[in-house]
Amino acid sequence: MSASPRLPRRALFATAAAAVLIAAGLTACGDSGKVESVRLGYFPNLTHATAIVGVQEGLFQKSLGATKLTTQTFNAGPAEIEALFSGAIDIGYIGPSPTVNAYVKSKGKALKVISGSASGGVLLVVKPGIKKPADLKGKKIATPQLGNTQDVALRYWLKQQGFTTTKDGGGDVHVTPQENPVTVEAFGSGAIDGAWVPEPTASTLVKAGGHVLVDERDLWPGKKFVITNVIVRTEFLQQHPDLVKAFLKGQVAATRLITGNPAKAQQDVITALGKLTGKPPKAALVASAWKSIEFTNDPLASTLVTGANHAVEIGLLDKPNLTGLYDLTILNQVLTEAHQPTVPEPST
Repeated sequence: MSASPRLPRRALFATAAAAVLIAAGLTACGDSGKVESVRLGYFPNLTHATAIVGVQEGLFQKSLGATKLTTQTFNAGPAEIEALFSGAIDIGYIGPSPTVNAYVKSKGKALKVISGSASGGVLLVVKPGIKKPADLKGKKIATPQLGNTQDVALRYWLKQQGFTTTKDGGGDVHVTPQENPVTVEAFGSGAIDGAWVPEPTASTLVKAGGHVLVDERDLWPGKKFVITNVIVRTEFLQQHPDLVKAFLKGQVAATRLITGNPAKAQQDVITALGKLTGKPPKAALVASAWKSIEFTNDPLASTLVTGANHAVEIGLLDKPNLTGLYDLTILNQVLTEAHQPTVPEPST
């Protein structure tokens, strides 16, 4: 799914190379050079539940010991990548499209994928009058942000249906990037006709009277595709592999908790989202949305490559060189020590 688009030439990417070179020096360090904190970025979405549970349960902090964990949340991938390029975060949970885009724009220097996190959890929810793909012509469909994972997936799917789209909202179907809270309001007011969004926004739209036209799992072999993986600044990985290993111990522990005790994990998410957004989702909504998401340490690398090819096909990305994008060495050390199956190193 998520290959990243060739976004407008923003300062983010124009200065990417310079930012990558200085990012390591921006890590929160004391005068001695000792790292005082690991900065983590993630989204307040169910598809980032591994991060949310790991923070809420203190699993990352427990593994990091005396090194403090600090966190920052984002609405969509490009904004998180900007933070990573500027050195404001060290590790991030993020979708495949911005992952690819950042890797390509930095010529492979900015980041590495060090773990998987989640698969699935993305739906196209539309107004009751839209019964089939052909009914979307002339309609306004929202995505979280231009060039993010869902934006790419929607545009590719629309092309498969014979529709055209443009970056400025033109074409046969008007794609309207906006933040998820805005999408919920816009759907309720009738300003948009639907949205291709992650959970829990998708289930919120269903509760508001929409219905599911597409469950993205149905578009992938085995109903599996990467929706969230874990990335790290390359310099941080090179300079602090011990902290990356400690963090990944928290990642593996959080995945184990989520799969072993989903009720507790869901309550953690409800509590955390209440703090982050000011409005905790209903337990029934979270339980329903949870069914479409699979949490895994496997980054499902082949689906990221497929997503990149989708972005190339719709003209949002030049053919990328993804050699060296993945480094699962430390993850597999952690999995082995935890007596869990290791993840094959991708061939990209």
